[in-house]
Amino acid sequence: MATTKAALLLPWLLPSPPRHFSSSSSSSSSSLFVDSCVKKRRIAQDVAVSVAFNPSGNFDISAFNNDDDTLDKVEPPMPPTTGRYEVVIDNDSIGRLDLSPFQTATGITSPSSAEPKRYMERSIGFSIKYKREDPRDPRELSEYPEIRLWFVRLDAMYPWLPVLLDWRAGELARYAAMLVPHQMSLRMGVVFNPEALELFVMNKVFVVYPWLKRHGVPKPRLKTTDMARMLGFGIGDQLFDLIDQEDNNFFGP
Repeated sequence: MATTKAALLLPWLLPSPPRHFSSSSSSSSSSLFVDSCVKKRRIAQDVAVSVAFNPSGNFDISAFNNDDDTLDKVEPPMPPTTGRYEVVIDNDSIGRLDLSPFQTATGITSPSSAEPKRYMERSIGFSIKYKREDPRDPRELSEYPEIRLWFVRLDAMYPWLPVLLDWRAGELARYAAMLVPHQMSLRMGVVFNPEALELFVMNKVFVVYPWLKRHGVPKPRLKTTDMARMLGFGIGDQLFDLIDQEDNNFFGP
C-alpha cells in the first residue's frame, strides 16, 4: 500500500482499509459523508454530500475527477444515537464564539470536569442551526469561516472531545471537516489535505490516550485506535509503548 511522505516520517500511523462514514444534523442543511472513493456531490438543500479523504493519495483534486456512476454509493447516515447530548448552536453563539451551548448541553463547564466514561456511554452530537444570509449560497457548513472558528475554539478548550462524539452518526467525520484543511469539489464534495489529516489524527492520539488512561477508562489503546481508524488510519502498539514510557519517566511509576 502506498504511503504519503508524512506517513514515512510517522511509522506508527498507517492508512487503514477504506471505511464509510457519515455526518448528519437534524437541523443543518446538509450531511457530510466520508469515503475513500470519489463520489458525486449534489448541490441542494437537505441532500447527502460526499466527503472524500485519501490518506495515501494526492491532494490535487484534478487527479480525482471521475464521473463514473458505477462507483459504490455512499451508505445513508446512521441516525443520531438515542439519548445523546445534543449541542445546538446558531448564528448568535457562532458569531460570539460562545461555548456556553456546549457547556449547558453537556454539563462540561471546564476541561477538568468531564468524566469520559459518562459521556462515552451516551456520546455527544451537534445541531448547527445556521441561517445563511443568502439562501442560495451553495457552501457547506464546513466552508463557513465563522463556523469553523467556533469549532477551533471548542477544540482548543476541549482537545479530547473527538473521542466522546457520536461516531456512528458521523459526528467525528464532520468535526474533522471543521478543523482539517480541505477543498470542495463538485464531484467529490470535501477532499481533505492528506498530510493535515495525518497530523490531526496524531495530535488527537497524543491527547486522547493519556486522558483516557488518567480517568481509568478500560482499554484506552483500543478506544484511541478505534478513533484513528474511523478517520482511516491505524495506530501501532509501538507508539503507545513510547507514550507510556515517557509518561512513566515524567510522572514516575
